[in-house]
Amino acid sequence: MQAFTSRWGLALLGLAMVGQADAATTVTGQISASLILTTSCLVNGAGGSSGLNFGSLNFGTTNSLFTTASAQVLQGGGGALSILCSSGTSPSLKIAAGTNDGKSTGGSRALFDGVANYVPYDLYTDAGHSQILAINGVINLAPSTGVAQTVNIYGQAVGKAGLPAGTYTDTVSVQLTF
Repeated sequence: MQAFTSRWGLALLGLAMVGQADAATTVTGQISASLILTTSCLVNGAGGSSGLNFGSLNFGTTNSLFTTASAQVLQGGGGALSILCSSGTSPSLKIAAGTNDGKSTGGSRALFDGVANYVPYDLYTDAGHSQILAINGVINLAPSTGVAQTVNIYGQAVGKAGLPAGTYTDTVSVQLTF
């Protein structure tokens, strides 16, 4: 009888061991997550590091005998230049040289017809044209809070005798530092 009991005991012990071997095992750990944010700015809603469109200064259409023509730098949607930078940055705009600077008396910049004629003009920070924005002039914006800031830049072209009809253009470089 003892042999019978031993066999049953061994059989039960074997089943218990097999049951333990088949039991689920649990391990624990973690997932590491990270994100690196760099400062950035949007110009008129677009980002990038070069070739950004800071807007256009369109003096419109007038006759070749005009005295003055005024305009404001506008973005594609028609509003003023808009700068949105990361919170905590202090953005500034440097309005650098144009393609035809100094080529016509009466203004520090000039529009060119592609032949041999220039229309002088200047840029200003006010609509009354009293605060001239010199070549390489800087516009310091308020420290950014993450809300877009409007930058008003105005232009005034000055007519002069002998200008032929045509399309006159210029391209001004702009640098945004933040």
